[in-house]
Amino acid sequence: MRLYLTTLNPTDSVTGGFLPAAVALGWDVTILTDQPDRYAGYPGCEVVAADVRDARAVIDAVAAHHPPGVIFSNSDHLQAPAALAAEYFGLPGKDWRACVTAKNKALTRRALAAVEPVRSVRIPPGGDLPLDLPYPVVVKPALGVASEDVVLVDGPDALRAAVAEIRERRPAEVLVAEEFLDGPVRTLETLGDGGGVRDAGRGADRDAGREAGGGRHSGGGGARRVLGGFATTLGPPPRFIEERLDWRPPDAGHLPHLNAALDAVGVGFGVCHTEYAVTRDGPRIIEINYRLIGDNCDFLLADLLGVPLHEWVLRIHAGEPLSAFDLDAFDADAFGTDGPRPAYGSVVSLVAERSGTVTAAPPDLPALSFSAPNLSAPDAGDGVRLWHRALREVGDHVEVTGTNRDYLGLLRAVGPDRERVDAAVDAFRKEHPWVLA
Repeated sequence: MRLYLTTLNPTDSVTGGFLPAAVALGWDVTILTDQPDRYAGYPGCEVVAADVRDARAVIDAVAAHHPPGVIFSNSDHLQAPAALAAEYFGLPGKDWRACVTAKNKALTRRALAAVEPVRSVRIPPGGDLPLDLPYPVVVKPALGVASEDVVLVDGPDALRAAVAEIRERRPAEVLVAEEFLDGPVRTLETLGDGGGVRDAGRGADRDAGREAGGGRHSGGGGARRVLGGFATTLGPPPRFIEERLDWRPPDAGHLPHLNAALDAVGVGFGVCHTEYAVTRDGPRIIEINYRLIGDNCDFLLADLLGVPLHEWVLRIHAGEPLSAFDLDAFDADAFGTDGPRPAYGSVVSLVAERSGTVTAAPPDLPALSFSAPNLSAPDAGDGVRLWHRALREVGDHVEVTGTNRDYLGLLRAVGPDRERVDAAVDAFRKEHPWVLA
């Protein structure tokens, strides 16, 4: 089996997740990227330069190389090109239409119009600003990522100023202005082989409504699995920086609406990370990211479920159905409190509070027990494990932007409960601070 993995800049999900997973599966790996120098020497992989944003270039590169078994990407920007290339070669893959719809926030709202009444207006380059919006509203690029240029505005003057500021950086991009969804922010993590819906941890098949797509490229007639979810803590408005995600599977009452939303967009095959707000009118979609959750939460999800998650995602793209996986092995305790796996986990973003130069930083720590000798801990038997991923280095200059780009590091922790996880996180941050001057 040969995997063609299309990618841009290296991410932890790729270099620490999908590439090791492919090697563990015994696959041959070809990395297609527009940044080949950044992947040189990766063990067990060959690297081929290609314009991976263009499906035609991906198809040409694959056709000139070894026969493909899987064509896959975890990049926000590359889902549609990868899906089109997979379709060209007759391989399992996502419906490219669903990829385009999920990526473009204006198209997402259009697809969701029959499911949820969220007011959203598309603002093309040079277009007039919309009137009669239900302020406050959120302004954001239709194709944006990482909370960049996402801002809350409270009236027409603030809208005009925000659009003008964003236009200085993105003069040719479409923006959207949509009503602010007031309420706790949650995530839904799903994995599917196409078609219907099965709710993990509750063991019941559910009607998916309209099946997503059809034929081989949606894995027609299969299932979509709810793996779990997180509660998201955001920084102060008007920005929307994600400061922390805590394990919190979706409420059963939210699932019919969320499943209907995914069906409307066409999400049925592969892995998907959906963000939603729990408003007074019920759950409402913020955005659908047709890829695996990032910022080390994919590793946290794998820790909590006790499964080789990255391998499972790749195996779906190799044509294996969900029924081939040991799904029932974690049904009883994936959402529970007992058993050998940790019952709680968090990813805490270590965010720069001011601009400056990094003068002290904790190193990468692949795994640290809560009872490690260099870590102050109130109880050496608390059973918490910590990982620290440094995203900056001493000497780096950091300019605060109010986006996820302000992260200095990511701290991942799993343990028996939130109290002990929080104690471990607090102890680590006290003992190993990031310092900017």
